[in-house]
Amino acid sequence: MFHNIFKTQINSITVAAALIALSSLASRLLGVFRDRILASQFGAGQTLDIYYAAFRVPDLIFNLLVLGALSAGFIPIFSSLINDFQCENKDSKEKNKEAWGLVNNVLNYLLIGVGALSLIGIVFALPLTRLITPGFSPADQVATASLTRIMFLSPLLLGISGIIGGVLQSFKRFVIYSVAPLFYNLGIIVGALWFVNWWGVAGLAWGVVLGAFLHLIIQVPSAQQLGFSYHYFIKWRDENTLKIWRLMIPRTLSLAISQINLVVITVLASGLSSGSLTIFNLANNLQSFPIGIFGISFAIAAFPSLAAVAFDKEKITAHFSQTMRQILFFMVPATALIIILRAQIIRVVLGAGNFDWSDTILTMNTLGFFALSLFAQATIPLLVRVFYARQNSTIPFYLGLASVIINVGLSLFLGQKMGVAGLALAYSIANILNFIFLWICLYETIGNLDIARILISVLKFTTGTVLAGVLAQLSKGWVEPFIDMTRFSGVFIQLLSAGTTFVLVYAAICYLLKSEEFFGFFTSLMNRWPFRKVKIDDQGEARGL
Repeated sequence: MFHNIFKTQINSITVAAALIALSSLASRLLGVFRDRILASQFGAGQTLDIYYAAFRVPDLIFNLLVLGALSAGFIPIFSSLINDFQCENKDSKEKNKEAWGLVNNVLNYLLIGVGALSLIGIVFALPLTRLITPGFSPADQVATASLTRIMFLSPLLLGISGIIGGVLQSFKRFVIYSVAPLFYNLGIIVGALWFVNWWGVAGLAWGVVLGAFLHLIIQVPSAQQLGFSYHYFIKWRDENTLKIWRLMIPRTLSLAISQINLVVITVLASGLSSGSLTIFNLANNLQSFPIGIFGISFAIAAFPSLAAVAFDKEKITAHFSQTMRQILFFMVPATALIIILRAQIIRVVLGAGNFDWSDTILTMNTLGFFALSLFAQATIPLLVRVFYARQNSTIPFYLGLASVIINVGLSLFLGQKMGVAGLALAYSIANILNFIFLWICLYETIGNLDIARILISVLKFTTGTVLAGVLAQLSKGWVEPFIDMTRFSGVFIQLLSAGTTFVLVYAAICYLLKSEEFFGFFTSLMNRWPFRKVKIDDQGEARGL
């Protein structure tokens, strides 16, 4: 049975998203454990600032060359080829050969391109570090460059893994794809727990490399079972590869401006008080928790289906509306939970060792401003993927450029006025504006986005969230006389009791208001659990055995 689970093709967006979300939850819990280890060992200080700064340039290369190709071009083009060869026709064998030839061609392009850039990055790590960390001392810049050189091994590994993962997504084999991030975080944890003892802070960088290798190696067997085998060749003028590059250029530019945004934040944070870059990253990791579990999971799961009906306005609207409502079903209450319980969350997750109360206050304020835009950050990946499914990556680029310019301008102003919390507030404002711009343009492109149905659902979510939030806030005071809030156990009990109260009240209100998303999500899971062969449509309703 375990073997069959990993080979299962999942056609329901809801079930696929739930699977990815479950794996994302496990991965992000490991990420929380990772951050707790780092915070307790080093605190919010210069050591972790160096560690996070060392990520910036390697991440830039990975995001530009790999994510751009994957999200904008590879999956739609490869999906169209495998849809052809999965049909029983006389051309299916030729399409099969063409599809796997495309995978190898893209992989070999990537090996040459990313390999060359990584080598250049290793050679020029110190000058690059000086550019992005002008506020660091010369000694800290040298230390950052040393870690950066090690981390330059990860873009190549993650790049290969990204292409293999794109193959699995196209075949709707979401199980292994969704498990891979677990192994990435495991590698980083190994680095934090053991490699640091052997190699000092450099052990953290080697943990990142180990995680990237594990992320790759876990996906390869499943791709091979689908028919992939590696061959070294490059067709410089392959039609499908050129299509990917053409679609990739605007997406890469979009990612470039996003990465420039992160570089600007790194530059600004390096000039603020020691630990500001660490605070920003820790708070960002915490707010990314629900975004990754719900927003990105649903967007990833929906992308193949969106690509398949991209130019059928009625069908793509139905897919979009259903996915948008499911994301907001989780993100509206998640926003309230984080705002209400942010102090408890931070103390439970990070409050150990060298991470003191002053670090907690800074992280708490930063997290609160991040949370204001959770709904936008979680739904932007879906909005963008609708454009990509229709092979239009220019609109997201221009809108992304506008939002990043706004973010940089606000960061310069608010960062000086409010410190690291101002950077988070600027980030939230820019994301909310990006969401609004994308929605307007998508409405102009497709027309009716099922807005009335979405608004009715959001009204139900908001009603449940407000009532649940009030009772959760009151419940904090109810339990406080019976616990010791100076101890981890007391803070954890308060967090658990208030969080449980919130979830139960929210579920009850959604039940009473007959929320379609509430019933649809759990019905879909129950019909599928544990991966029984139940045919489920994209609305989450069982149609037969």
